[in-house]
Amino acid sequence: MSNKKSYGFISVIVPVYNEEDNVVPLTKQIDDSLKGFDYEIIYIDDFSTDNTKKNVINMNNPRVVLVELRKNYGQSLALAAGFDQAKGDYIVTLDGDMQNDPSDIPHMIEKAESEDWDVVTGIRAKRKDSFIRTIPSKIANFLIRRATRLDLKDQGCAIKVFKKEIAKDLNLYGEMHRFINLLAHLNGAKITQVPVKHHPRIHGQSKYGLGRTVKVINDIILIIFQRKYMQRPVHLFGNFGLFFMFFGLAINFYLLILKLLGQDIWGRPLLIVGVMLVIISLQFFTVGIITDLLMRTYYESQKKRPYTIRKIHVSE
Repeated sequence: MSNKKSYGFISVIVPVYNEEDNVVPLTKQIDDSLKGFDYEIIYIDDFSTDNTKKNVINMNNPRVVLVELRKNYGQSLALAAGFDQAKGDYIVTLDGDMQNDPSDIPHMIEKAESEDWDVVTGIRAKRKDSFIRTIPSKIANFLIRRATRLDLKDQGCAIKVFKKEIAKDLNLYGEMHRFINLLAHLNGAKITQVPVKHHPRIHGQSKYGLGRTVKVINDIILIIFQRKYMQRPVHLFGNFGLFFMFFGLAINFYLLILKLLGQDIWGRPLLIVGVMLVIISLQFFTVGIITDLLMRTYYESQKKRPYTIRKIHVSE
């Protein structure tokens, strides 16, 4: 690769939680992989209870920045803190468990630069995780592909390269780090994927398990709402309102006909169902209108625009 420094300054963000045995060898791997680059390594200590913080400080590496969080916020907010601190033109994310290989970073940066991709994400072709850990990942990948138009094979691969403007514009909260590719996609980012190396965990314990699956489903529902109805929530709630209103009015009209024919409809369960469906429909309409007003406040109070411009080309 020629003139690596032409790619600008690079920030490597590594969230860590109880990774005392990994931070020193991981730093060496990153240093070896990025020789010739201008870079920084930002460790986000997510309130570790072991010697992770001490080991990072004792390295006394001028390229290493340690950001200590006041409590354990989780990986999403740790990444958000890293994005806020990063100074690079390209921002790279890695897990702190040494399963990602920093030697993949130069190729990913070169691809982003030469082919003008906003995000380059890895595909763990030969994943070295246990079967228990891969199940939630496979479920999440399947659900995201079915629920959205983002067709990526490996949403959970932690090694990614972002252009600065894309990373800085990601609003991470909760546990949205699982959908960081999708969030970037919703912001208009061009995303590609490349095969990367993956290693088994040697030190420490995995923080993932089957419990993630339910959280993944809940987060996907939220993402779908943001993707389709963020700027027009009344369309979503209004559709539900119309659905319940139709059946409620149909039931009530049927009962009205019976009443006109002389039948007694008082006390019938169907009457209660018809009235409840109409009330529920009105509630959906009300929620839709209120949410629509909230979305307008969200954009207008912060002077946000409901669109993003990727580039402006001006002919000479």
